[in-house]
Amino acid sequence: MEARSRARDEKADGWRPNEIVWRNVILMALLHIGAVYSLLVIPRAKPLTWVWSYVCFIVTALGVTAGAHRLWSHRSYRAKLPLRVFLAAANSMSFQNDIYEWARDHRVHHKFSETDADPHNATRGFFFAHIGWLFVRKHRDVIEKGKKLDVTDLLADPVVQFQRKYYKTTVLIMCFLVPTVVPWYFWSETLWNSYFLASILRYTVSLNVTWLVNSAAHMYGNRPYDQNISPRENRWVTFGAIGEGFHNFHHTFPFDYSTSEFGLRFNPTTCFIDLMCWMGLASNRKKVSVEIIQARKLRTGEGSYGAVNTRQEKET
Repeated sequence: MEARSRARDEKADGWRPNEIVWRNVILMALLHIGAVYSLLVIPRAKPLTWVWSYVCFIVTALGVTAGAHRLWSHRSYRAKLPLRVFLAAANSMSFQNDIYEWARDHRVHHKFSETDADPHNATRGFFFAHIGWLFVRKHRDVIEKGKKLDVTDLLADPVVQFQRKYYKTTVLIMCFLVPTVVPWYFWSETLWNSYFLASILRYTVSLNVTWLVNSAAHMYGNRPYDQNISPRENRWVTFGAIGEGFHNFHHTFPFDYSTSEFGLRFNPTTCFIDLMCWMGLASNRKKVSVEIIQARKLRTGEGSYGAVNTRQEKET
């Protein structure tokens, strides 16, 4: 009876479980086909174009890690206007939804992790957590729970609202136009080569390393801080996602700006935030204390890390 009632409700409100969004399927298929072709372009491109593509990748990643994630989703540090503008532009280069939507859905992910209200619920399998969640309509629990979250800080940020209002334009400029035009203008690269390397290949790789945080880092690795949750410490994801693979730590202590107990080690995003603080563009970095980390390891961890803490070693 309960299943029948739920089915009637779903029909009444127009929502269908696992309803495929064919536009997304087709666009993602074309994007990945283009990325595979881009591999053939690499030998024909100039070395400066390779370097530029990697620079664009790092900027793209920072727009997600230092921007949408650590700054706007978790408020783990404060950023002055010039830095927020840069991170918003970098986030548009990442083309992974505007900051408001990204941060709102990420907060839902943390609060309702591994439930139907989690946008990329890892209990539905690796494919769903990685990319499949984009191929179907959002579960209605994601939408309902998202509406109940406090997002007044995002609504009050003029940078977030400006990017949201002009998102399509900023994506066109930052994700595709700037990466393509710079090599062509400054060192006479062909538009074809620069488009496929600095735009298509760079964009596809950046998407997949971000998605690995949702998939691989929720399934493969150890859980030294809390063995009762799904997120894991995954060194390969850490390497690809410039510091975001310490996922068991992050879900245990989501307010820590470094998302890791290891400080600067293996964490380019943390290095970037620390550099911005040194330059006076960021401040108020939130950290979890060494004592709390050690106590949590002993209480809920699986014992996969030793008792000595890297941050503690550095501080002493």
